[in-house]
Amino acid sequence: MAFIYLLLRQRSFLWLLLIINILGTIYGYIWYKSQLIETPAIFWPFVPDSPTASLFFVFVLIAFIQKKNWGLMEALAVVTLVKYGIWAVVVNVLTLIITGYIGIEGYILIVFHLAMAVQGLLYAPFYRMKYWHFMIAVIWTLHNDVVDYLWGQMPKYSVMYMYDRQIGYFTFWLSIVVLATTYYFCLREKRLTFSL
Repeated sequence: MAFIYLLLRQRSFLWLLLIINILGTIYGYIWYKSQLIETPAIFWPFVPDSPTASLFFVFVLIAFIQKKNWGLMEALAVVTLVKYGIWAVVVNVLTLIITGYIGIEGYILIVFHLAMAVQGLLYAPFYRMKYWHFMIAVIWTLHNDVVDYLWGQMPKYSVMYMYDRQIGYFTFWLSIVVLATTYYFCLREKRLTFSL
């Protein structure tokens, strides 16, 4: 495990992750383009969930490369990376089970969203967020759930139309679990910490 944390601190590895996350963020916003065209502008910040999560992490990585911490971005990044990483994996697997097909793009989405969640958690010992950073992430996350499932702005998957209430219920509890996990790994006094 010590080798992993040593690797995570390497500038070359941070630069590699930065490039991957920038490219993933750009692709993600392109993926949401058709939905954003149909979406009222007031909801735009809350529609492209995964690319916004990776955008938060881009800012975290830029700070890390400069041997700095940006607590607010760290709080928003870890919560959204883990939440939407897991969410996309579950919804794509559910789509595969129900329809029997997700195509190559679906499998790629599963791999990359799983990687999103993992990278968010792996960097937890390096985060230096404060309670107010965490509280903003709580408000952002729960407000996003309201926008998605009360105003119908969730990502457009075929299973969403058949199981929107069940997926909405799952998403709410996923948010709670991810927020509790973030608190445990990033804010409690006896947590594992490393410096960059």
